[in-house]
Amino acid sequence: MARCILILASDRVARGEREDETAARLRPVLAAAGLQLDEVLAVPDERAALAAALRQAAARAELVLTSGGTGIGPRDVTPEATREVVEREIPGLGEAMRAASLTKVPTAALSRATAGTVGGALLVNLPGSPKGAAECLAAVLPALQHGMKLLAGAVRDCQQELGGAPPQG
Repeated sequence: MARCILILASDRVARGEREDETAARLRPVLAAAGLQLDEVLAVPDERAALAAALRQAAARAELVLTSGGTGIGPRDVTPEATREVVEREIPGLGEAMRAASLTKVPTAALSRATAGTVGGALLVNLPGSPKGAAECLAAVLPALQHGMKLLAGAVRDCQQELGGAPPQG
């Protein structure tokens, strides 16, 4: 089973001033896909701290999720920290999450969430809202599952893997 780590980008959660509700919302979404949330870390909204946490988590997990810090507020630096760490950016994941969120909340267009790969790990920025994080995760989870298989070298033929026509020749 793939390891999954959640990094909460939140000054208040990191200081113990607010309880985390995101992990509880993400666990059932992950479980429905056969994944388990193994670890939850709270990190202040500081670019260097987030980048360090992302690097460490990517060395220990196949899927690293962040929640928070993706907006346009002065302390929202999660996308910058993510871009500092990723080797290959995956813009389609952020686009898909924004598209799914826009059907529910018009301010989703302000999200700067991004995603990418670091070695054999996928890193994905989710919104800070626990409900929004769960909805965005659900929107991209099939792609994440396929992406983790690709990174692990477990896919020989994408078309076959995704139920397309059998390869010819």
